[in-house]
Amino acid sequence: MTMRAFTPPKPHHWEWPTLAVLAGCYIVYLLVTWTAADLGPVLSLALLSVTLALHSSLQHEVIHGHPFGRTTRDALLVFPPIGLFVPYQRFRDTHLAHHQDANLTDPYDDPETKYMDLLVLRRMPLALQYLFRLNNTLSGRMLVGPVIGFSHFYFNDGKRIIRGDKQVARAYVSHFLGLVIVFFWLANYATMSIGMYILAAYIGMSILKIRTFLEHQANESASGRTAIVDDRGPLAWLFLYNNFHSVHHLHPRLPWYRLPSFFDKHRARLLTRNNHYYYASYGEVFRQYLLWEKDSVAHPLWSISNRTMPIEIPTSKRPETKP
Repeated sequence: MTMRAFTPPKPHHWEWPTLAVLAGCYIVYLLVTWTAADLGPVLSLALLSVTLALHSSLQHEVIHGHPFGRTTRDALLVFPPIGLFVPYQRFRDTHLAHHQDANLTDPYDDPETKYMDLLVLRRMPLALQYLFRLNNTLSGRMLVGPVIGFSHFYFNDGKRIIRGDKQVARAYVSHFLGLVIVFFWLANYATMSIGMYILAAYIGMSILKIRTFLEHQANESASGRTAIVDDRGPLAWLFLYNNFHSVHHLHPRLPWYRLPSFFDKHRARLLTRNNHYYYASYGEVFRQYLLWEKDSVAHPLWSISNRTMPIEIPTSKRPETKP
């Protein structure tokens, strides 16, 4: 059975499941922040964290042309920066750059990679090297992963702004204007403290780190670098089935609610295509990696002489990549 190329919806086609989830996300957000004092700190924190994680998943859908297929109209649906930390335009631009599959996992050319250049890693203080090793466990990724990710993200964007990149600067101006609306709501209508809200936003990012933890691996083949986590439970729904990540990279315009059925229909061919980089569930992921490193911090195949196509290093000559 061949995998037919997916034909994206026409611009006038509305994806009602996505619109329904968007509406539900904002309704829950408003209710939770408005009634937080009555719900109590634990329940309101949990509900808001999950809602903010879902909003980020919806932003990811919009980046790929959902639900209308019109860039401006789609972006307006997720403009409110209720997740606080990442400007939507920067999320969009870096994520679309990440979708250059030939560059996946490259320490320099993939903006979402967690791999590092071995030479850079070795020059770091030992304590920082071990921090990055902690970040390569699932528990560490959830605990310190957001801080590490934000630090790298803001540092790089700061350099771009200093160099005069007006597009990046405009993205942050737009983001800060959106934050004014969010904090106006929190100050005048919500019953949740600012500190509790920021904690919920951080936890929301931590939840998302479960999905991104092993989406990609170092592999000589570009198609073998992207995972399938065959999960249909609450986490998969919260991630809008982006756990079928190899399918998403193959057909980024395929709407989230069609990813599981597409995988089921083409299962054998998709697993052959991605070199069987596969996990049966998020339960399996937690059992294997909650306290153990998934792989090395340094890219095991990458070479400075070949930025986008990792070269094979014979096992006998392969350098030790864990600090």
